[in-house]
Amino acid sequence: MRILGIDPGLRHTGWGVIEQAGSRLTHIANGVIRIDPALSLSARLGGIHSEITALCAEYRPHAAGIEETLVNANPRSALKLGQARGAAMAALHGAGLVAHEYSPRTIKLAVVGTGGADKAQVAFMVARLLPQAGKLASDAADALACAICTAHHVTTKTRGAA
Repeated sequence: MRILGIDPGLRHTGWGVIEQAGSRLTHIANGVIRIDPALSLSARLGGIHSEITALCAEYRPHAAGIEETLVNANPRSALKLGQARGAAMAALHGAGLVAHEYSPRTIKLAVVGTGGADKAQVAFMVARLLPQAGKLASDAADALACAICTAHHVTTKTRGAA
């Protein structure tokens, strides 16, 4: 099963693709979608949607996981992050995929073993679990962590449900 993980962001959206065969996970690809902050909000959201649509066409994932947006101190930032997440989820739906949603705590628990892990610990464990991924940008590491979490949580029954 091929899994796409997404760490949404309005400026940087991390993505990672892994393949799961039984309990074995293999790195396929990863990267960061970088959107010009000078563009209008609608253009940035459209860019996220287009890029994720292209990733789905290229890698043909069977399942997808996306990090949930937590409310933070700045409601305006949280709203914009939620819009970026929505653009990503719409692209996944358009590709026939269910967007399995995970809290940052759940993702950290699946990858590190503790929900309170910091970004460095998550990146370290992703590198250990997927050594062929090489040096990772922070957003790409978070997206691969989301893909790993999806591999742990998605059952055969829910893989094809759209």
